Amino acid sequence: MLKRHARTACTALAAAGLLLAATGGATAADAPSPPAASAAETLRTADAQPELLAAMQRDLGLTPTQARTRLAHEAEAGATAARLRDRLGAAFAGAWLDGADAGTLTVATTRAADTAAIRAAGAEARLVGRSLADLDAAKAALDRAATAETPVRYVDTRTNALVIEETRPGAAARLLAATGTDSALATVVRTAEAPRPLYDLRGGDAYYMNGSGRCSVGFPVTKGTTQGFATAGHCGRAGTTTSGFNQVAQGSFQASVFPGNDMAWVAANGNWTSTPFVKGSGGANVQVTGSVLQPVGSSVCRSGSTTGWHCGTVQQHNTSVTYPEGTISGVTRTTVCAEPGDSGGSYISGSQAQGVTSGGSGNCSSGGTTFFQPLNPILSAYGLTLKTAGSDPGPGPGDPEPGGTWKAGGVYATGATVTYGGATYRCLQGHQAQTGWEPPAVPALWQRL
Repeated sequence: MLKRHARTACTALAAAGLLLAATGGATAADAPSPPAASAAETLRTADAQPELLAAMQRDLGLTPTQARTRLAHEAEAGATAARLRDRLGAAFAGAWLDGADAGTLTVATTRAADTAAIRAAGAEARLVGRSLADLDAAKAALDRAATAETPVRYVDTRTNALVIEETRPGAAARLLAATGTDSALATVVRTAEAPRPLYDLRGGDAYYMNGSGRCSVGFPVTKGTTQGFATAGHCGRAGTTTSGFNQVAQGSFQASVFPGNDMAWVAANGNWTSTPFVKGSGGANVQVTGSVLQPVGSSVCRSGSTTGWHCGTVQQHNTSVTYPEGTISGVTRTTVCAEPGDSGGSYISGSQAQGVTSGGSGNCSSGGTTFFQPLNPILSAYGLTLKTAGSDPGPGPGDPEPGGTWKAGGVYATGATVTYGGATYRCLQGHQAQTGWEPPAVPALWQRL
């Protein structure tokens, strides 16, 4: 996970839905088609971290080359989906990735006139009958009346429908009838799973609450000069004291919400410092450069103090789950495994922070389903800043000193200009920047002026 200290900070991201644009160049929905350049060309010099590639190879059945290609596709798709969501407005009906290499981005709309713009942006267009906002509103009504017999509800953007998981026959039908929701909107799935908060799990570096229970650090943050970290709300209440992975006094919970959401943050004492890393495979550091929420179908990896580093894919955003303690909404459903003690730990896609472990079912031997609380609402709610810089080894011999307007995590449109290492560059292909994709390193993305 991230190093044992953490702190959340409100990144001034537009927290207006499932897909958020980070920082960077101006958007350009009508930008001309970029010059042709293969993903392989883009990735030849991309510095994909070995521990990330190894985990994706193990858990997703990919070769290192396939993993690099997938990460490149996902980075570009996340930026494209965010721009199209903005452009389509109320007609937006969701976005998702398909293909082993995540090479196909599909964007759904309720407005036929939008399909040309979607295709011009490089995505496939799907014309559907219901907007994402309409389906989310219907789900919200279900959430208010749900019980443990209908523990999971989400919008399946691929089928343009609500999905209700029921543990007993007829439970979903009763929920639909009680809320006056049209049954034609819903698909009912029978499940034997009983999601629960992963109280005993660890994620990233371990921490302990009041000297007993254990959870995992989510993402290090700052609030002014205070260091700390974001984590799951069910791990502790405001005032709960924490000690670190080494049992040394660490800090205390400043705020916590559970149920409803599953979010909290811990302020650390002066002995702990936030870093921009998540603990990856074998304990190696994985750099965090931003918090752009990735589309359905994207790969995502989780770090926890019980089971370590595991990967899977994003299944649905804005899912609602009813635990024995109550309902939480707005979580993301994934195929990543987890076990008790992993609670609160980090979910990361490429270099982009996604969220903190909430709960799930199954384990890392037989598999299962897990849910994460997205990070951006935590940052926004508590005025926290995600730690994305610091403790970096610096440029290698002969490399230009970093600096300028280019930023890892930025979303850049074709034609945007940045400075880096004392030079100016023009963007050749719209993309979301990552560490290793600095302008001098990827001529397929940047042209030096």
